[in-house]
Amino acid sequence: MTILVAGATGLAGSAIVRELTRIGRPVVGISSKDVDLLDRNATFNYLNKLKPNVVIDAAAKVGGISANNNYPVEFLSENIRIQTNLIDAAHSVKVEKFVFLASSCVYPKNCPQPIKEEYVLTGALESNNSAYAIAKLAGIELIKAYRKEFGHRWISVMPTNLYGPNDNFDLESSHVFPALIRKFIEAKKSNSNTVNLWGTGKPRREFLHVDDLAKAIIVCLDNYDADQQINIGTGIDLTVAELAEKISKNAGFAGSINWDVAREDGTPQKVLDIQKITNLGWKPTINLDQGIKLTVEWYLENK
Repeated sequence: MTILVAGATGLAGSAIVRELTRIGRPVVGISSKDVDLLDRNATFNYLNKLKPNVVIDAAAKVGGISANNNYPVEFLSENIRIQTNLIDAAHSVKVEKFVFLASSCVYPKNCPQPIKEEYVLTGALESNNSAYAIAKLAGIELIKAYRKEFGHRWISVMPTNLYGPNDNFDLESSHVFPALIRKFIEAKKSNSNTVNLWGTGKPRREFLHVDDLAKAIIVCLDNYDADQQINIGTGIDLTVAELAEKISKNAGFAGSINWDVAREDGTPQKVLDIQKITNLGWKPTINLDQGIKLTVEWYLENK
């Protein structure tokens, strides 16, 4: 039994590799340095050589609102090619189980809360990251198509906003959580009195530590087999302003926050209904305060 994790040096992939290693399952992790998944022939050749039993696809081009806004071609085209090459190659070597990591951004911008799995494709997407969302929707549909046409026991999982070790802390391309950590730590180091943040701080978001995600992925790998994607989250949200306050305290920043209200807020609220996965016996174990503390410590030690 060999489990291949694609995107193994990223936020989600590295956590999945750590957890599989911890529980003693044979895992091979690859990044773009090992195999260029945009190259169809290279992807097929690698899987043909490895012949894994399981593939977990955590490989993707990801980024925050700014990156998604500025590079929609890359977010759509590259993600569709990465996932399609890997899924098709997995089929060619008869992979038993494929776990595709989608994203909660595929849900409509203004759908009811908490978000149930069946709300996918019931309304318009958030325009800021619609290219990325469309790519992820295509991946979900391709997994369903392989299930229907070939009877594969392949699944899609739908993580909420993730954070933790090995996140992208680049201010131009990162998500809100790592951007806040970096901004407040740098402000503290430079003795700044003010930190400027985008938007109003009013949107509500849900955050899951990647170590909890990794455990959830393994629960799904072992126990879930259905066409419909399955949500993975905490079921708890807070405003971006509340998150900023928590992170600023952990970073030791004592100054004030200036909200740039000219910047777009994005989706007003996003919190997942996690009934399905809790019914499988999983629940998150790292609360947000613990997770912030752990991630700030990791950043200070590694950046």
